[in-house]
Amino acid sequence: MTSSTPRSPVRPVEVDRTSPVPLYYQVATRLQELIESGEIGVGARIENEVDLASRLGVSRPTTRRAIQYLVERGMLVRKRGVGTQVVHPKVRRPVELSSLYDDLVAGDRAPRTEVLDIRQMPASDAIAAALEIPAGTEVTWIERLRFAGGEPLALMHNAIPLDVLPLSKEDLAEHGLYELLRRAGHVPRIATQVIGARSATSSEARILDEKRGASLLTMTRTAWEAGGRALEYGSHVYRASRYSFELNLSAG
Repeated sequence: MTSSTPRSPVRPVEVDRTSPVPLYYQVATRLQELIESGEIGVGARIENEVDLASRLGVSRPTTRRAIQYLVERGMLVRKRGVGTQVVHPKVRRPVELSSLYDDLVAGDRAPRTEVLDIRQMPASDAIAAALEIPAGTEVTWIERLRFAGGEPLALMHNAIPLDVLPLSKEDLAEHGLYELLRRAGHVPRIATQVIGARSATSSEARILDEKRGASLLTMTRTAWEAGGRALEYGSHVYRASRYSFELNLSAG
């Protein structure tokens, strides 16, 4: 038995294959715009993945991931015997990425920052690849120790392209990096992030007031603004005894 609910064809999406912004996110953003504008109404069925991928000019895995992205955020729903339907006119997702400083301020944890190092240096191969710039390009390299409630919490390293934002030790001591980026008109909109764990080195343990070999959480992140330009690369370690990452998950 099939549903009589009409399917809503989607117009082709222009994707930028040279952009570091993932294709699935570009497709998901376009679908979101069509739904929010009412061009695809609440209750409308989305075409099947094969037809939709062909119409959008992207691969089926890209289309599947874009749809799943919107399902996870409550805009689309998959129903047995019906297909994928629009169930909400707005995507419920954060429009800005938060930083540790933002999170600590929101949680009334009295953040304080000690700037350990700030200098210009040539980007290593790994940093250049993350920021999509030629290896050896000058970047601002910063190392900060973030405190919460008077205790050291995280040791943070970041690389920022020189032409994105001029940075000073004083600014970084008083404000979070993302706050400074937003003030300069560069709003982080999307990021890739990898979370892991390892033991602290003797130097890290000393700085973070932990025992040598203590467990640390690790996080590497590259953030982009809406136009697809990479704004910052970060490599941070957190005291596992004082910090945890919270992820919101849903079943597909």
